[in-house]
Amino acid sequence: MLFDSTVRKELARSFGATLMVILTIVMTNFVIRTLGLAANGAVSPQDVVLVFTFLALQNLATILALSLFVGVVVSLGRMYRDSEMAIWFSSGIGLARFVRPVFSTSWPVLVVIGGLMLFVWPWSYRQSNDLRQRFEQRSDVMRAAPGQFQTSGDGKRVFFVEKAADAPQGGGRNVFIMTDQPTRESVAVSQSGRLVTEGNERFLVLDSGHMQQVDRKTGEHTHVEFEHYRLHAGEGAGSPSGTPSPRTLSTSDLIFTGGNANMGELAWRLGLLFGAANLMLMGISLSATNPRRASNWSLLFALLAFIIYYNLLNLSQAWVGSGKLDVTVALVGLHGGAFAVAMLLLWWRDHANVIHPLQLLGLRRAAS
Repeated sequence: MLFDSTVRKELARSFGATLMVILTIVMTNFVIRTLGLAANGAVSPQDVVLVFTFLALQNLATILALSLFVGVVVSLGRMYRDSEMAIWFSSGIGLARFVRPVFSTSWPVLVVIGGLMLFVWPWSYRQSNDLRQRFEQRSDVMRAAPGQFQTSGDGKRVFFVEKAADAPQGGGRNVFIMTDQPTRESVAVSQSGRLVTEGNERFLVLDSGHMQQVDRKTGEHTHVEFEHYRLHAGEGAGSPSGTPSPRTLSTSDLIFTGGNANMGELAWRLGLLFGAANLMLMGISLSATNPRRASNWSLLFALLAFIIYYNLLNLSQAWVGSGKLDVTVALVGLHGGAFAVAMLLLWWRDHANVIHPLQLLGLRRAAS
């Protein structure tokens, strides 16, 4: 049908253009963020591309939901401004009739959003978390770039390493370490250094070097030469213990494991899918505008609705995770209520564009 094909083509073009703009803005922000993590020593410089990819996959569902919502509002809003809606309404096509072509164009996007949230989201978060943990478990000496000063993970030490090809595993050559403590400041220089793990503790062992210490209270200087010097380097590099983060668990594990935190994560994953569908329906009604006024208030109201819905989604996750709200109540209450609001807006907008029989009767009497 001409009507369905026209609406589908218009929505597809608008969605594609909106997606490209939002992706360009968001991905640029992600690139800057990932490079900042690498510069601060939070991730390995060699893993920047992987971290960026996982970060993009984690946020792609939200980007698609926003692009779909804005695409519906922009495409139908243009039809209002160009008086195309007046033509469709005068032909007997109500606003509710737009649901079918909009849904037939949007359902593949909704399927992709569901796949991303239910399957790709936990996998990408788990891979990104593993990359960061493996990098954090490495020696500070091995994390340092050759010929560059770098701060340790706890921020109390500054070290310099001149790496060599014959350096031992977990160590480096010509190590310089400055330690800043409340009571004293020390500078140690050694020919080599290596990381030793004992139980759940890590120690940095320096070989064949000397140390200068300054007592902050008395100002006393001490010079020490050593063959071996052990320096505490934090917790061990073993696998982290305790319950894994709900974000790293698959959707089936969340359901079968249970618990408030897992149910909160489940409410977030399912909520974004339901929210994308509800926002798509809301966009049909929120796109209405007056063709005589060249304004973008409809788009501003639509973006405000998206922000409110997204914040309510995060709030429902927090309430379910803290045990204040049941996951079923959260899903039905929030998304069922949003669906009811979308249907109410659609009914109101649809009837606002229809000339009722009583109005026709009044027009006929006035003409006679």
